[in-house]
Amino acid sequence: MNPAQHGAAVAAEAAAFVATVKAADLSTPVPTTPGWTLADLTQHVGSVHRWFSELLRRRIQQPPTSREVDLRLPEHADAFPDWLTESAAEAAEVFAATDLDAPMWAWGVDQHARFWVRRMLFETLVHRADAELALGIAPHIDHALAVDGIDEFLTNLPYASPFAPLTARLRTPEHRSIRFHCTDVEGEGEGDGAGRGDWLISLRPDGFALVADGTEDRLADATVRGPSAELLLLLYGRRDHASGTFQLLGDRELLDHWFAHSAF
Repeated sequence: MNPAQHGAAVAAEAAAFVATVKAADLSTPVPTTPGWTLADLTQHVGSVHRWFSELLRRRIQQPPTSREVDLRLPEHADAFPDWLTESAAEAAEVFAATDLDAPMWAWGVDQHARFWVRRMLFETLVHRADAELALGIAPHIDHALAVDGIDEFLTNLPYASPFAPLTARLRTPEHRSIRFHCTDVEGEGEGDGAGRGDWLISLRPDGFALVADGTEDRLADATVRGPSAELLLLLYGRRDHASGTFQLLGDRELLDHWFAHSAF
């Protein structure tokens, strides 16, 4: 997917989120984000839209020293869905006015403005799934979006320790590897990891990283296979890897170690 597609998908995911919570009881607990209600979840997503939009407007070149931004948060929680709609519309305006290929600081790999659009997309998508799960709705995630989301997550996870400190423990005394493979990918065996629906993570004494040097075909110490949408939710900690949804191969202790420290 490209930045324009990411921007369009942010709008679509925000609209789907609003449609999910609009008629719901916003005091409903969200089991996949413990301690939060649907109101908290909606406030969080709208705040992300407004905060990332402010970063894009300023096109920051170094880590921000403050997260203060005018959220224009409604006084009453029942207005949060409409406020999120406005937040998403504001983000769309900022995307349209921004050169998304412009250099910009980001906490992940891609040091360009487009990083924040892609990041906003998957923040919105995963929390839309959270809202649906809270209401007993089975989330539907488009295959192309799920594959792109898996790639975005695994690419940037090695840089997430400032807000996901457990990831600093994703290391092993000797080199080990974990493969994640989509069982519903089309055209298997072609393209890069994302195109193949296949990613290899290397764990080392000094940390871990996504392997992107053309060695994806080497054997892994452990492998997780499953549908792309389910794999995306699994990586974000919304699914249990021990459930029957996934095929687990190889070193189970290594997989347990990964899932105990990787979600954010």
